[in-house]
Amino acid sequence: MIKQRIAFLGAGNMAEAIISGFVNSDKLNADQITVTNRSNQNRLNELKEKYGINAVSKDQLNYKEIDVFILAMKPKDIDEVMEDLKERITADQLLISVLAGISTSYMEENLNEGQQVIRVMPNTSSMIQESATAVSPGRHVAMDQVLMTKELMKCIGEAYIIDEDKMDIYTGIAGSGPAYFYNLMEHIEEVAHQAGLDRELAREIGAQTLYGAAKMILDQNETPAQLRENITSPNGTTAAGLKALNEYGGGQAIMEAVKSAAARSKELSKQPEKKLALQK
Repeated sequence: MIKQRIAFLGAGNMAEAIISGFVNSDKLNADQITVTNRSNQNRLNELKEKYGINAVSKDQLNYKEIDVFILAMKPKDIDEVMEDLKERITADQLLISVLAGISTSYMEENLNEGQQVIRVMPNTSSMIQESATAVSPGRHVAMDQVLMTKELMKCIGEAYIIDEDKMDIYTGIAGSGPAYFYNLMEHIEEVAHQAGLDRELAREIGAQTLYGAAKMILDQNETPAQLRENITSPNGTTAAGLKALNEYGGGQAIMEAVKSAAARSKELSKQPEKKLALQK
């Protein structure tokens, strides 16, 4: 069991996805979790009723009783929140940020000296507790806090500790990656429909096939290349499909998709902090 008392600053969709994972796991009790936001009391009441957690207004939150703050507000509000936190918390209290484009170094520079900050980035599959979540520690974080954060994030799927300078390529793979697979599924569904298969049945068959292939990679001690070779007989149906995939640039297209998303992530990550710096 994780014993820390956790407060969410922000009550949007990502906060709810993480709260849901926490509550449905066996690692936390609902009474360890508090959520607050700037002004939407109806939203706080909704989360309290749905998950049995504590929900209080910003002014009612007892900051001294909280071990871990999860920053889940809009990135544009980060400066205001950091200014408030600097007056209310101490360096040994942990901040976990799910804010896109806000680096740990930027937060460290604007908080108390030695403040413990960890940046995490879940993906949309956190909504069903199947996220691939990146965990990037700041300079002052103790290893036990890093490991505890990883355990927290495993409540919504799997979690991976990576250096923050790898966050862009992570975004290209895991952050944007679900969309690539959804796009693949769209095309599989369409060609099956054109061949006379019921669209919903084709969708289910395609999804189960994709799920099974992913599970094979996770469960078997073989590389994707080995698994591909295992089902590719010379001059067989799979070989014909792979030949067409290569001829039409399927593999290269996937690599370019990841690289393009990573490059865009790098561009976007510079914008919020630049904008915030200009506003100071």
